[in-house]
Amino acid sequence: MVEKVYPMTVEGKEKLEQELEELKTVKRGEIIERIKIARGFGDLSENSEYESAKDEQAFVEGRITTLENMIRFAQIIDNDGVDTDEVSLGKKVTFIEQPDGDEEEYTIVGSAESDPFSGKISNDSPIAQALIGKKVGEEVTIQTPGGSMLVKITKVEQA
Repeated sequence: MVEKVYPMTVEGKEKLEQELEELKTVKRGEIIERIKIARGFGDLSENSEYESAKDEQAFVEGRITTLENMIRFAQIIDNDGVDTDEVSLGKKVTFIEQPDGDEEEYTIVGSAESDPFSGKISNDSPIAQALIGKKVGEEVTIQTPGGSMLVKITKVEQA
């Protein structure tokens, strides 16, 4: 079976490693303590505190497994062979939507680091897929679920 590769920046991998460490060293202990306290409340079949703590424990253990897998199969983005004005993973791209001129700026990252509210979009997103490989000055039609939009790339820089 071929394992999924998770493209990401060095910073993205470090962030995942920090989250993993926090879950393993702090969160696990907190949950174990909650379970101990909840057990003291008596009958476990009607103990909502116990059930809540066990549910949280299952979630945290699942997240730990996911993070370990993502870190193990991380592929650090290397832009050495990419032109400085070419859109690629790990770069920040600025474009102007045509014809009204709304300027937008996104950093293209792997799906593991994606955070649209912070301006980080996944390389799997329709916007990133349309922009990757294009250069400053090019006009690109982006197909999104809300329809298509024409944009002109105005700036590409290392994120």
